[in-house]
Amino acid sequence: MNLLSLSKHSNDWWKSAVFYQIYPRSFYDSNNDGIGDLKGIIEKLDHLNDGNGGGLGIDAIWISPFFPSPQADFGYDVSDYCDVDPIFGSIKDFDLLVSESHKRCIRVVIDLVLNHSSDLHPWFAESRQNRTNDKADWYVWVDPDPDGNPPNNWLAVFGGAAWTYDPQREQYYLHNFLPEQPDLNWYNPEVREALAGVIRFWMNRGVDGFRLDTANYYAFDRKLRDNPKRPEGSEILEEGQEANPLSYYVTKYSKDRPENLEFIKFLRKIFDEKEHITSIGEIGSGEGLNSTLKLSADYVKRKEGLHLAYTFALLSEKMNADYFEHVIEITEEAIEDGWPCWSLGNHDCKRIMSRYKCFAEREGFQQMMLLLILSLRGTPIIYYGEEVDMQEYEISKNELMDPQGIRFWPDIKGRDGCRLPFPWDSKAPNQGFNNGAKPWLPAENTLTLEQAMLTEESTFNVLREMLKIRKSNPALRNGNYRRVLNNGECFVFERKTDEQTLLIAANFSIEEKKIEFPSKINIDLTPKNLKRRCALSDLQLSLPACGYFLGQKEEE
Repeated sequence: MNLLSLSKHSNDWWKSAVFYQIYPRSFYDSNNDGIGDLKGIIEKLDHLNDGNGGGLGIDAIWISPFFPSPQADFGYDVSDYCDVDPIFGSIKDFDLLVSESHKRCIRVVIDLVLNHSSDLHPWFAESRQNRTNDKADWYVWVDPDPDGNPPNNWLAVFGGAAWTYDPQREQYYLHNFLPEQPDLNWYNPEVREALAGVIRFWMNRGVDGFRLDTANYYAFDRKLRDNPKRPEGSEILEEGQEANPLSYYVTKYSKDRPENLEFIKFLRKIFDEKEHITSIGEIGSGEGLNSTLKLSADYVKRKEGLHLAYTFALLSEKMNADYFEHVIEITEEAIEDGWPCWSLGNHDCKRIMSRYKCFAEREGFQQMMLLLILSLRGTPIIYYGEEVDMQEYEISKNELMDPQGIRFWPDIKGRDGCRLPFPWDSKAPNQGFNNGAKPWLPAENTLTLEQAMLTEESTFNVLREMLKIRKSNPALRNGNYRRVLNNGECFVFERKTDEQTLLIAANFSIEEKKIEFPSKINIDLTPKNLKRRCALSDLQLSLPACGYFLGQKEEE
């Protein structure tokens, strides 16, 4: 079977799919230059899905940027939207990647950075020449204030002011990230049409969807009003960012603008030009947990927004039953006719094995959390390496690559620690990432895939079994969600279709707990290779520490 043989009526394939994010420079280095590449992804596709029941059973891959770039922010500073950077290969390699993925029933989603380009993009080179050229208004340019200072107090994510003075134009330009990443002016219709052309270029090459970087940044307050200071004692959603001055401002005017939803509607019309295309928006933290969850819901309602949007809500180090329930309940309440999207990790956040201290007092917690997001209503995203328990690497100063870490060291160590090369083989150089050339970041992880495959209770084998269970049980893919129980330590919820009712239970505590089910379970569907097995006796379930249970409810 391949994608060509799938039903033509599968426009909603993304609702039941399991996504897998690949950070291409860290996945597999096929040419031994120290950097992963597109050919490397092709060589390792069978690990994800071989099309014949082997591999993890992944349905779609999201590939982080591989476009030509100066790599100031590792590809999130694009200098050409319609080509492949030579460090990753060629456009022919990309076409082959799409073809080989489709042969294995793997959809391909690519990462588009539409909020900003590189300062070396030809568009910006032309725009900065003067105030009268054809692309003079393609970026956000403003005059200095009377004292020569920036027009307002907006700060960049990577430190310093969000404005850089260009002596050639004698104006400031906006960059919410690095100065090498100038923001595009989405209010200019020519810019929107140029970006639509980029989308069409890749749709015509056979991609199945797009992940949209910083999707809530496109619009800004055109009056350029100052962002207010955050009230003392108010919540900072992104943990570990306390050293960043941006955290102490409410970004009311620099992002999350209501006008942004109009730009999202524009994008949706472009996506809808072809069948089967999906979109995933990154919605960075807003003003606290509830507002962030409600904001992301706004981006996927009424079939005029994005298909999916994810937040950083489940990336909290404070994870417990109450917090988990709160995130799910607020999302379900706010999303209306939209579809949720869940992830526990990505290329910007601490690895979940380290965040949850899974090798310490919370052993097994990662497996439980991964099984939970595969059980919720919505589309789950697995970050590369989660299947082999990749840990956060404690980066040293002389190993730093990430511009955020370089700017804020040692208070913020940056994102290098979650981007290490994938560990394929314990017996090979650099854990099998390549043939021995120095990797761009150290190749170090406690466990490798080869070891995990041989260990029955490994996360790899548990996930592999769970993905098969998900595919064979319709209630897990498209059933309704209903909360059943939360006693502060154990959380139980229901997934239900007309044909099937499933009960899912998880123990967030580090001690065994007993709970009473409201009805009998006639089939235990829990992955058989979970290390900590649950015991079910009539209506009573014994859940070990960090335990997970999945059962089919006996129909009345």
